[in-house]
Amino acid sequence: MRRGCEPPGVHTVGRVLERNGEALKAVERDRSKLERLRAPFPRIHYNDAVARLHAAGHAFEWGGDFGGTDETVLAGQFETPVFVTNYPAAVKAFYMEPDPADPRLSLSCDCLAPEGYGEIIGGGQRMASLELLTRRIDEHGLPQEAFEWYKDLRRYGSVPHAGFGMGIERFVSWIGGVHHLREAIPYPRTLNRLYP
Repeated sequence: MRRGCEPPGVHTVGRVLERNGEALKAVERDRSKLERLRAPFPRIHYNDAVARLHAAGHAFEWGGDFGGTDETVLAGQFETPVFVTNYPAAVKAFYMEPDPADPRLSLSCDCLAPEGYGEIIGGGQRMASLELLTRRIDEHGLPQEAFEWYKDLRRYGSVPHAGFGMGIERFVSWIGGVHHLREAIPYPRTLNRLYP
């Protein structure tokens, strides 16, 4: 049963704690870190995230995408997952809506899990303007004909909308306290195994 307006992460973690406590013991997960989760998760603007990295003595150039170490430094400043919003448009997909306050940025976000697990969710508002979408496809050096079907969605009735994707294996790694992502993938690719 869903409690109030908890974000999916809080709800899902609550269900795992409730239903799979013995499994968490078996994998030696420190449950107290999950039990502390409270809604809402903090949100910080990309600019604030860059300032936090600099304040932590971490070299990072504005305009870049965060790598694993950058995400670990940022997420380490919080006990819960943290949302970073308004990434530079240049590091996000061509179809992300520009931020009206600063067109160099996009209306996007990533959710970073604590304890060094990195990005578990990525999302953003999709571009509504056919003209801007066509220009962005050109700017990214992509062939217009490959995206005619996508542009048709704007021509024939799309509405402003957003979406997100969850990295299930990363989410499972974080909840289970699994130290290597490969251990959360049902059929991982390894040096000696490419097929299930």
